[in-house]
Amino acid sequence: MELHTLVQLTTGVALLTCVLAVAGVHSYAAGRAQRAVLIDRLSHTGQPQATGRRRRFRNLDRRLRRTTLGRKLELRLAATGLDVTPGEFFAGMLATVAALWLIGQATLAPFFGPLAGLLGIWAALQFLNWQRQKRIERFINQLPELARILANATQAGLALRTAIGMAAEELEAPAGQELAKVADQLAIGHSMDDALGELADRLPSRELVVLVTTLVLSNRAGGQVVSALRNLTETLEERKETRREIRTQLSQVTMTSYAVPVLGVGALFLMNAVKDGALDRMTGSPIGQACVTIAFALYAVGFVLIRRLSRIDV
Repeated sequence: MELHTLVQLTTGVALLTCVLAVAGVHSYAAGRAQRAVLIDRLSHTGQPQATGRRRRFRNLDRRLRRTTLGRKLELRLAATGLDVTPGEFFAGMLATVAALWLIGQATLAPFFGPLAGLLGIWAALQFLNWQRQKRIERFINQLPELARILANATQAGLALRTAIGMAAEELEAPAGQELAKVADQLAIGHSMDDALGELADRLPSRELVVLVTTLVLSNRAGGQVVSALRNLTETLEERKETRREIRTQLSQVTMTSYAVPVLGVGALFLMNAVKDGALDRMTGSPIGQACVTIAFALYAVGFVLIRRLSRIDV
């Protein structure tokens, strides 16, 4: 009798354990699905959503965001302001690499297929850097007006959080969009230091760092924030003019840095056009492949050196 009762008790406990396990697995799966939907909804806060278009490659996008590479790519895309998700950009980059690989292999020689693919990755990253730098330049040009609006608002007695929200409504993109993100973060409980720190990480520049530092210190310790912003406005105006003059004077050097690798690639097409199959025969031996690889490496080094030597930090 006791054995029969023990068997029934054991069976009941086992069944209860199975039921709880099934319920736990179901709750876990439902939680993961809700979390994925929430991440997919909130992950595009760094990018304009005015188009309302249907997002592609959602599964790839979710998987990519879980990796370190995906998070870095998301931060870069947020800094560019492009209406593109990390999954869409990654898929587009893979398609570009595949297309360049096939074109290089078909038009030049099979050896140039992988090199053309690497060129596609470099071009995609350079495109992101170019878009990011262009947006940073536009934001820097708006900083004097931003500092002026904040100074007027704080002088009128408004809190710094309210002043940031007002500046987000008055300024155009990209300053308006970035300040709207800061205002949204402040509204959901983020501290002023964290919200402004993320802004400085998205659009890194010395001018923005100075402005963020001024606002953070004023928010922490109080003080003459109005006079500090007034002085900062004049300084930003002067730096804006200085940067414009330097960019104009270095425009020829910048074009030269891009002309160097273009001439190298153009020489390959010219060589193959003069004598059909010359590149195929040249890269048919290990020595020829090594020479071509060294030549491309030297062109890359020349491009980097010209850009570094012509860089002037203001």
